[in-house]
Amino acid sequence: MPAIISALIPVFLIILLGALLKRSTLFNDSAWTGFENLCYYVLFPVLLIKTLASAQLGNTELLRFSLLLLFAIVSMSGLMLLAYPLMNRFMGVNPAAFTSLLQGATRWHGFIALSIVGLLYGDPGITYMAITMAVIIPPLNIINVAVLARFGDSKSDLRGVLRKVIRNPFILACLVGAGLNLTSIGLPVYIREIFDILSGGALGLGLLVVGGGLQLGKVREQRGLVLFGALLRLLGMPALMFSGAWLFGIKGLPLVVAVLAGAVPTAASSYVLARQMGGDAPLMANLITAQVLLAIITLPGMMWLAGA
Repeated sequence: MPAIISALIPVFLIILLGALLKRSTLFNDSAWTGFENLCYYVLFPVLLIKTLASAQLGNTELLRFSLLLLFAIVSMSGLMLLAYPLMNRFMGVNPAAFTSLLQGATRWHGFIALSIVGLLYGDPGITYMAITMAVIIPPLNIINVAVLARFGDSKSDLRGVLRKVIRNPFILACLVGAGLNLTSIGLPVYIREIFDILSGGALGLGLLVVGGGLQLGKVREQRGLVLFGALLRLLGMPALMFSGAWLFGIKGLPLVVAVLAGAVPTAASSYVLARQMGGDAPLMANLITAQVLLAIITLPGMMWLAGA
């Protein structure tokens, strides 16, 4: 456990630095939006393409790993949908709040996950995390968009949102990297050198962006639902990953990556989706911030249990 904590300390210190920089006068809001777009559309996709283009995985292991991931996200989504009437009756969870709780429990922060696995495990870890993204980002977005369309206050165009899912740069990068790998084309040496330079800035800048997105002054709003949502994500989702790993016989680094994907905070983009489709956007913002803060405590424990 001390070794895991020591390895994660730099990650959370960089997030803290991002929070401090956001509150300084060095960069305005437009600059932070630019940093986030740079990570989302360029640096992380380049990192994924570079890693997947040269990855070596067995088909049997890949299938079992994919089934583990799908088991966890489908189980969490199904359990929450079944529990919604009870949440509504005993906790006063209205439909809009439920959509934010579902997003908070099922979606995950790719910047944090990629940064941690890259710093701790290098290319092998990034390979499994890239596969994780390719497997779960499409169904997670479809599930959450469908629930928002059903329960949200907005009559947003579901088809239009799904088009955005298909154009997700992480998904496109995974497809390109996998295509280069399966066709044995790979990356030319000079292209790989360019990708090495670009992807080198992804992990640090991604964590700074996470810190810049925290809204520390609002965490106490709706603190009961916020705590409930944080526990669902930070403890409930890793528990389902462990269950799926036992069910499908996954051990070692794939197990660590799966648990890490379940134990990191929810996606920062959840707030935008909640705002666009009539979810409870203020609750979503509070969930994102609370989960990042509480993950400082829960994440090392989950990784230790996974054998990191």
